[in-house]
Amino acid sequence: MGSGVWSTDVYDAAKRYRRTTGKSAFSYSDSGARTVHAALDPRGATRESRDSAEHPQSTPIAVLFDVTGSMGHVPRTLQAKLPQLLGLLQRQGYASDPQIMFGAIGDATCDRVPLQVGQFESDNRMDDDLGRIVLEGGGGGQMRESYELAMYFMARHTTTDSWEKRGRRGYLFIIGDELAYAGVKRSEVRKLIGAELGEDVPLRQMVDELTQRWDTYYLLPAGSHYAGNGKVLAFWRDLLGQNAVELDDLEATCETIALTVGLGEQAIDLEEGLRDLQRAGSAATGTVSKALARLDRGTRNQVSALPTATALPAPQGRPGGVTRL
Repeated sequence: MGSGVWSTDVYDAAKRYRRTTGKSAFSYSDSGARTVHAALDPRGATRESRDSAEHPQSTPIAVLFDVTGSMGHVPRTLQAKLPQLLGLLQRQGYASDPQIMFGAIGDATCDRVPLQVGQFESDNRMDDDLGRIVLEGGGGGQMRESYELAMYFMARHTTTDSWEKRGRRGYLFIIGDELAYAGVKRSEVRKLIGAELGEDVPLRQMVDELTQRWDTYYLLPAGSHYAGNGKVLAFWRDLLGQNAVELDDLEATCETIALTVGLGEQAIDLEEGLRDLQRAGSAATGTVSKALARLDRGTRNQVSALPTATALPAPQGRPGGVTRL
């Protein structure tokens, strides 16, 4: 639940060990597992991002990705670039005490593992959670996946001190290339999460509830089956406004997430963030610049009506952030 400190040395040591033993970073899935790992099972679960003496100003960041069809390689890309993501968030001061949760989305109408959710972590346990994800690669072939079920879990089965103590929303990134279903089905919630709904929840109502506590972004990366599909982008723009972002290069996903958080916290502007990427040796500056230009200009649509933000102390060496009430 957010204790500990990320170590790139530990990450690199685990990578070397896997290389010498021939093991995969996703050994649970690659070994043939087709049931949700106990640590990622959403049934009866609540995921928490909590403050501590070690991390007194926790910033929750959730990254959920579609693992069906052509999207199955996304977690492997994220895992390979995890140090870059953590480096930007922590060393560059984009967010105070970031705690990251990884999860995966499939199709509850046909997949064996349609929802997987890890815990919010500050240390290398987030890499462990990535490695436990089942890369099912299924999907129903109807250009829809159960994104709305993941939204329901994030809205009603997560708890964060960032919101409860400071009125600050967390960050949620959904990486996918298809449409959501029309609403959250009570039968799927009961079966997969173990909660009872009085009735199905329409998608737009679910989005409105979700975005009260989570700054929510949908990333549509190049290389996915429906990349460049106008219907998919229009669907998510209708729900999330300019928070629906196209990526020219999947390899830029980590950098895009980091700079989006930095912009949201007002720790940087886009130009400064791009300079940080260049100094870090990233080749993603062009993709990130194009993807986030409208967010930097302040034209992104608010997905819920929010009162005026008030300033909070900034990370060391950065401008002040905002309270997203």
